[in-house]
Amino acid sequence: MNTETIAAPVHKPKPKWLRVKLPTGKKYTELRSLVDKYDLHTICTSGSCPNMGECWSEGTATFMILGNVCTRSCGFCGVKTGRPDTLDWEEPEKVARSIKLMKIKHAVITSVDRDDLKDMGSIMWAETVKAIRRMNPDTTLETLIPDFQGNERNIDRIVEVSPEVVSHNMETVKRLTREVRIQAQYERSLGVLKYLKEQGIRRTKSGIMLGLGETEEEVVQTLRDLRAADVDVVTIGQYLQPSKKHLSVKQFITPDQFKKYETIGLEMGFRHVESSALVRSSYKAQKHIN
Repeated sequence: MNTETIAAPVHKPKPKWLRVKLPTGKKYTELRSLVDKYDLHTICTSGSCPNMGECWSEGTATFMILGNVCTRSCGFCGVKTGRPDTLDWEEPEKVARSIKLMKIKHAVITSVDRDDLKDMGSIMWAETVKAIRRMNPDTTLETLIPDFQGNERNIDRIVEVSPEVVSHNMETVKRLTREVRIQAQYERSLGVLKYLKEQGIRRTKSGIMLGLGETEEEVVQTLRDLRAADVDVVTIGQYLQPSKKHLSVKQFITPDQFKKYETIGLEMGFRHVESSALVRSSYKAQKHIN
Protein backbone atom coordinates (compact mmCIF):
# COMPACT_ATOMS: atom_id res chain seq x y z
CA MET A 1 0.00 0.00 0.00
CA ASN A 2 1.36 3.40 -0.93
CA THR A 3 2.27 5.49 2.13
CA GLU A 4 2.61 8.71 0.09
CA THR A 5 5.76 9.75 1.94
CA ILE A 6 8.81 11.64 0.80
CA ALA A 7 12.22 10.25 1.73
CA ALA A 8 14.13 13.08 3.36
CA PRO A 9 17.53 12.93 5.05
CA VAL A 10 17.60 15.26 8.03
CA HIS A 11 20.12 17.64 6.42
CA LYS A 12 17.66 18.57 3.67
CA PRO A 13 15.37 21.59 4.14
CA LYS A 14 11.98 20.86 5.62
CA PRO A 15 9.08 20.86 3.16
CA LYS A 16 7.05 24.03 2.89
CA TRP A 17 4.13 22.64 4.94
CA LEU A 18 6.43 22.47 7.99
CA ARG A 19 7.36 26.13 7.90
CA VAL A 20 5.68 28.08 10.68
CA LYS A 21 4.76 31.74 10.96
CA LEU A 22 5.84 33.53 14.11
CA PRO A 23 3.00 33.77 16.66
CA THR A 24 1.28 37.13 16.88
CA GLY A 25 -1.87 38.71 18.30
CA LYS A 26 -2.91 40.63 21.39
CA LYS A 27 -3.72 37.58 23.52
CA TYR A 28 -0.41 35.92 22.64
CA THR A 29 1.53 39.10 23.44
CA GLU A 30 -0.18 39.43 26.83
CA LEU A 31 0.54 35.82 27.79
CA ARG A 32 4.12 36.02 26.54
CA SER A 33 4.64 39.05 28.77
CA LEU A 34 3.22 37.24 31.82
CA VAL A 35 5.37 34.16 31.21
CA ASP A 36 8.51 36.30 31.03
CA LYS A 37 7.60 38.54 33.98
CA TYR A 38 6.78 35.75 36.43
CA ASP A 39 9.14 33.11 35.00
CA LEU A 40 6.24 30.73 34.37
CA HIS A 41 7.07 27.32 32.94
CA THR A 42 5.09 25.93 30.00
CA ILE A 43 5.91 23.22 27.53
CA CYS A 44 4.67 25.64 24.89
CA THR A 45 7.72 27.86 25.39
CA SER A 46 10.36 25.34 26.50
CA GLY A 47 9.40 22.98 23.69
CA SER A 48 9.16 25.75 21.07
CA CYS A 49 5.77 24.43 20.02
CA PRO A 50 4.78 25.55 16.51
CA ASN A 51 1.17 26.01 17.62
CA MET A 52 1.89 28.19 20.66
CA GLY A 53 0.37 31.37 19.25
CA GLU A 54 -2.80 29.64 18.10
CA CYS A 55 -3.34 27.74 21.36
CA TRP A 56 -2.58 30.72 23.62
CA SER A 57 -4.95 32.88 21.63
CA GLU A 58 -7.67 30.32 22.39
CA GLY A 59 -6.80 30.25 26.11
CA THR A 60 -5.01 26.88 26.18
CA ALA A 61 -1.52 26.15 27.54
CA THR A 62 0.50 23.10 28.57
CA PHE A 63 2.47 22.79 31.83
CA MET A 64 5.02 20.14 32.84
CA ILE A 65 5.33 18.85 36.42
CA LEU A 66 7.74 16.59 38.37
CA GLY A 67 10.84 18.46 37.21
CA ASN A 68 12.57 18.54 33.83
CA VAL A 69 14.74 15.39 34.04
CA CYS A 70 13.23 12.08 32.91
CA THR A 71 14.19 8.60 34.09
CA ARG A 72 13.65 7.22 30.58
CA SER A 73 15.70 7.83 27.47
CA CYS A 74 13.28 7.70 24.55
CA GLY A 75 14.92 8.10 21.17
CA PHE A 76 12.52 10.80 19.99
CA CYS A 77 12.35 13.06 23.05
CA GLY A 78 14.38 16.19 23.75
CA VAL A 79 13.80 16.17 27.53
CA LYS A 80 16.96 15.58 29.57
CA THR A 81 17.54 12.07 30.91
CA GLY A 82 19.24 11.21 34.19
CA ARG A 83 18.75 11.32 37.95
CA PRO A 84 15.88 13.73 38.69
CA ASP A 85 15.92 16.27 41.51
CA THR A 86 13.88 15.76 44.66
CA LEU A 87 10.22 16.68 44.35
CA ASP A 88 9.10 20.26 44.92
CA TRP A 89 5.91 19.88 46.94
CA GLU A 90 5.09 23.54 46.30
CA GLU A 91 4.82 22.76 42.60
CA PRO A 92 1.04 22.12 42.57
CA GLU A 93 0.38 25.62 43.96
CA LYS A 94 2.91 27.16 41.56
CA VAL A 95 1.23 25.58 38.55
CA ALA A 96 -2.21 26.61 39.81
CA ARG A 97 -1.03 30.22 40.29
CA SER A 98 0.49 30.25 36.81
CA ILE A 99 -2.82 29.18 35.30
CA LYS A 100 -4.62 31.88 37.27
CA LEU A 101 -2.17 34.60 36.22
CA MET A 102 -2.42 33.56 32.57
CA LYS A 103 -6.22 33.29 32.78
CA ILE A 104 -6.06 29.91 31.11
CA LYS A 105 -9.45 28.46 30.18
CA HIS A 106 -8.18 24.95 29.41
CA ALA A 107 -4.92 23.62 30.88
CA VAL A 108 -3.00 20.58 29.74
CA ILE A 109 -0.70 19.05 32.37
CA THR A 110 2.08 16.64 31.44
CA SER A 111 5.19 15.32 33.16
CA VAL A 112 8.46 13.50 32.82
CA ASP A 113 8.55 9.82 33.78
CA ARG A 114 9.55 9.30 37.42
CA ASP A 115 10.31 5.60 37.65
CA ASP A 116 12.64 6.46 40.56
CA LEU A 117 9.66 7.11 42.84
CA LYS A 118 7.60 4.42 44.56
CA ASP A 119 4.37 6.08 43.39
CA MET A 120 5.99 7.17 40.08
CA GLY A 121 4.81 10.71 40.71
CA SER A 122 1.11 9.89 40.83
CA ILE A 123 0.56 11.57 44.19
CA MET A 124 2.04 14.84 42.90
CA TRP A 125 -0.15 14.47 39.82
CA ALA A 126 -3.29 14.23 41.98
CA GLU A 127 -2.23 17.14 44.21
CA THR A 128 -1.62 19.32 41.14
CA VAL A 129 -5.09 18.67 39.77
CA LYS A 130 -6.63 19.44 43.18
CA ALA A 131 -4.66 22.71 43.49
CA ILE A 132 -5.71 23.84 40.01
CA ARG A 133 -9.34 23.06 40.78
CA ARG A 134 -9.22 25.03 44.06
CA MET A 135 -7.65 28.12 42.50
CA ASN A 136 -9.23 27.93 39.03
CA PRO A 137 -12.67 26.33 39.40
CA ASP A 138 -13.73 27.33 35.88
CA THR A 139 -10.61 25.93 34.15
CA THR A 140 -11.02 22.57 32.44
CA LEU A 141 -8.18 20.05 32.50
CA GLU A 142 -6.45 17.48 30.35
CA THR A 143 -3.80 15.29 32.00
CA LEU A 144 -1.23 13.80 29.61
CA ILE A 145 0.08 11.05 31.87
CA PRO A 146 2.96 8.56 31.70
CA ASP A 147 2.20 4.84 31.86
CA PHE A 148 3.07 4.55 35.60
CA GLN A 149 4.46 1.13 34.55
CA GLY A 150 0.84 -0.01 34.30
CA ASN A 151 0.38 0.14 38.09
CA GLU A 152 -3.37 0.43 38.65
CA ARG A 153 -3.12 2.09 42.08
CA ASN A 154 -1.11 4.91 40.55
CA ILE A 155 -3.52 5.23 37.64
CA ASP A 156 -6.42 5.25 40.12
CA ARG A 157 -5.05 8.46 41.64
CA ILE A 158 -5.69 10.16 38.29
CA VAL A 159 -9.14 8.60 38.02
CA GLU A 160 -10.05 9.82 41.53
CA VAL A 161 -9.45 13.50 40.64
CA SER A 162 -11.37 13.02 37.37
CA PRO A 163 -9.86 15.40 34.78
CA GLU A 164 -12.13 16.22 31.86
CA VAL A 165 -9.69 14.46 29.50
CA VAL A 166 -6.99 11.89 30.32
CA SER A 167 -4.40 11.30 27.64
CA HIS A 168 -1.56 8.82 27.26
CA ASN A 169 0.47 8.76 24.06
CA MET A 170 1.31 5.61 22.13
CA GLU A 171 3.90 7.74 20.24
CA THR A 172 4.50 5.17 17.48
CA VAL A 173 3.41 1.87 15.94
CA LYS A 174 3.96 -1.51 17.63
CA ARG A 175 6.99 -2.58 15.55
CA LEU A 176 8.92 0.60 16.36
CA THR A 177 7.99 0.92 20.03
CA ARG A 178 11.11 -0.75 21.42
CA GLU A 179 13.38 1.49 19.32
CA VAL A 180 11.44 4.73 19.82
CA ARG A 181 10.28 4.45 23.45
CA ILE A 182 12.80 1.90 24.84
CA GLN A 183 11.38 1.36 28.35
CA ALA A 184 7.73 1.52 27.27
CA GLN A 185 5.54 -1.32 26.01
CA TYR A 186 2.91 -1.03 23.29
CA GLU A 187 0.41 -3.39 24.94
CA ARG A 188 0.94 -1.79 28.36
CA SER A 189 0.08 1.64 26.98
CA LEU A 190 -3.07 0.25 25.37
CA GLY A 191 -3.90 -1.36 28.71
CA VAL A 192 -3.56 1.97 30.52
CA LEU A 193 -5.96 3.64 28.09
CA LYS A 194 -8.47 0.80 28.33
CA TYR A 195 -8.30 0.78 32.14
CA LEU A 196 -8.93 4.54 32.32
CA LYS A 197 -12.14 4.18 30.34
CA GLU A 198 -13.25 1.14 32.34
CA GLN A 199 -12.81 3.14 35.55
CA GLY A 200 -15.14 5.88 34.33
CA ILE A 201 -12.96 8.49 32.63
CA ARG A 202 -15.34 10.09 30.17
CA ARG A 203 -12.87 11.20 27.52
CA THR A 204 -9.57 9.40 26.75
CA LYS A 205 -7.01 10.45 24.20
CA SER A 206 -3.75 9.32 22.62
CA GLY A 207 -1.24 10.53 20.05
CA ILE A 208 1.29 9.17 17.56
CA MET A 209 4.15 10.66 15.55
CA LEU A 210 4.80 9.79 11.92
CA GLY A 211 8.00 9.80 9.90
CA LEU A 212 9.96 7.22 11.91
CA GLY A 213 9.74 4.48 9.29
CA GLU A 214 6.22 3.18 9.90
CA THR A 215 4.01 1.92 7.07
CA GLU A 216 0.44 2.99 6.35
CA GLU A 217 -0.80 -0.46 7.35
CA GLU A 218 0.92 -0.09 10.74
CA VAL A 219 -0.60 3.35 11.35
CA VAL A 220 -4.07 2.07 10.51
CA GLN A 221 -3.57 -0.93 12.81
CA THR A 222 -2.53 1.41 15.64
CA LEU A 223 -5.74 3.39 15.10
CA ARG A 224 -7.73 0.15 15.23
CA ASP A 225 -5.99 -0.82 18.49
CA LEU A 226 -6.82 2.55 20.02
CA ARG A 227 -10.47 2.28 19.05
CA ALA A 228 -10.57 -1.24 20.51
CA ALA A 229 -9.39 0.37 23.78
CA ASP A 230 -12.35 2.79 23.47
CA VAL A 231 -10.13 5.85 23.01
CA ASP A 232 -12.13 8.92 21.97
CA VAL A 233 -9.53 11.33 20.57
CA VAL A 234 -6.33 10.81 18.60
CA THR A 235 -3.64 13.25 17.45
CA ILE A 236 -1.32 12.46 14.55
CA GLY A 237 1.69 14.67 13.77
CA GLN A 238 5.09 14.73 12.07
CA TYR A 239 8.15 13.64 14.06
CA LEU A 240 10.95 16.21 13.99
CA GLN A 241 14.42 15.34 15.22
CA PRO A 242 15.32 17.36 18.37
CA SER A 243 19.10 16.93 17.86
CA LYS A 244 21.67 14.82 16.03
CA LYS A 245 21.70 12.44 19.01
CA HIS A 246 18.04 11.53 18.48
CA LEU A 247 16.36 9.24 15.98
CA SER A 248 16.50 10.60 12.45
CA VAL A 249 13.47 11.50 10.37
CA LYS A 250 12.83 8.73 7.85
CA GLN A 251 9.98 10.45 5.97
CA PHE A 252 8.18 13.75 5.77
CA ILE A 253 4.52 12.79 5.55
CA THR A 254 2.49 14.75 3.00
CA PRO A 255 -0.60 16.82 3.88
CA ASP A 256 -2.74 14.51 1.71
CA GLN A 257 -1.61 11.48 3.69
CA PHE A 258 -2.37 13.20 7.00
CA LYS A 259 -5.83 14.00 5.66
CA LYS A 260 -6.29 10.37 4.68
CA TYR A 261 -5.49 9.23 8.24
CA GLU A 262 -7.98 11.78 9.58
CA THR A 263 -10.70 10.36 7.35
CA ILE A 264 -9.84 6.77 8.31
CA GLY A 265 -9.89 7.66 12.01
CA LEU A 266 -13.25 9.41 11.84
CA GLU A 267 -14.73 6.48 9.93
CA MET A 268 -13.50 4.19 12.72
CA GLY A 269 -15.52 6.20 15.23
CA PHE A 270 -13.06 8.51 16.97
CA ARG A 271 -14.83 11.64 18.25
CA HIS A 272 -11.93 13.87 17.20
CA VAL A 273 -8.93 13.26 14.93
CA GLU A 274 -6.29 15.99 14.71
CA SER A 275 -4.01 14.96 11.86
CA SER A 276 -1.47 17.24 10.19
CA ALA A 277 2.26 17.81 10.15
CA LEU A 278 2.34 20.41 12.93
CA VAL A 279 -0.14 18.69 15.26
CA ARG A 280 1.17 18.04 18.77
CA SER A 281 -0.51 16.29 21.71
CA SER A 282 -2.27 19.37 23.06
CA TYR A 283 -3.26 20.87 19.69
CA LYS A 284 -6.93 21.96 19.73
CA ALA A 285 -7.12 20.42 23.21
CA GLN A 286 -10.00 22.63 24.31
CA LYS A 287 -12.21 21.00 21.64
CA HIS A 288 -11.67 17.54 23.04
CA ILE A 289 -13.62 17.98 26.26
CA ASN A 290 -16.98 18.26 24.46
